[in-house]
Amino acid sequence: MRRSSSVTRYLASAAVTAMLAASLGGCQTMGDVAGALTSKSTEANLDSDPRRAAEVYGERYRANPKDADAALRYGQALRASDQRAQAAAVLEQASIANPGNKALLASYGRALADNGNFQQAFDVLSKAHTPANPDWRILSVQGTALDQMGKHEQARGYYEAALRIAPNEPSVLSNLGLSYVLSRELPKAEETLRKAQASGRADARVRQNLALAVGLQGRFSEAETIARADLPPDEAAANVAYLKQMLARKDNPRTAARGKPPVMAQDQSD
Repeated sequence: MRRSSSVTRYLASAAVTAMLAASLGGCQTMGDVAGALTSKSTEANLDSDPRRAAEVYGERYRANPKDADAALRYGQALRASDQRAQAAAVLEQASIANPGNKALLASYGRALADNGNFQQAFDVLSKAHTPANPDWRILSVQGTALDQMGKHEQARGYYEAALRIAPNEPSVLSNLGLSYVLSRELPKAEETLRKAQASGRADARVRQNLALAVGLQGRFSEAETIARADLPPDEAAANVAYLKQMLARKDNPRTAARGKPPVMAQDQSD
């Protein structure tokens, strides 16, 4: 199929990719920038060039591996440039060198989730905040980890806790909606994702998730219309065509994945 990578990104892997992208991408946690070797304008430029950021922060990290801020920024840059295993290794060592640094633990937990180590990610993230001072972003990421382990009801408890702190936060609602997609509760998924879209702060990921939930219910024309808000017409059409094929094969145990959308590799960044 033409543009197969796009199809994989927006449909086959949407139940995992978009879920984690929405939560992990919205959970950027920077350390103290005091004493940083780069100016704010330079840092802004680096944010738009992850590979260059990895080079700059990598040099700073190697000069002093115990520098928590350098390690944090280096790990984030590595994740953003798809060097996920290296990111996890750097952040693990930095967390050991800086025990109790919650920003490092949060980033390390996300890196573990990048690599599919969901139970370990959940455990590490549990140390990145406390019940007395919870972080809604981390609660949302913990929910995604639980969803990937098939613990959907438990995951939703974390999303609900996050929403009590950040009411109507679209990234959390998006994760909750995709949780319902994973358990094939599609009307609930659509309702939740429409609420996220109506927040006025929804991004393209929310709309693509909504297109997925609508398309999985067989309303292909509507799904394509939603997808076209952010995708070129041919990509939106290709996505819906792929979704039709996926649903047509849903009774085939070798392709249906127990009735759930296929689970592919995660693609996420800070």
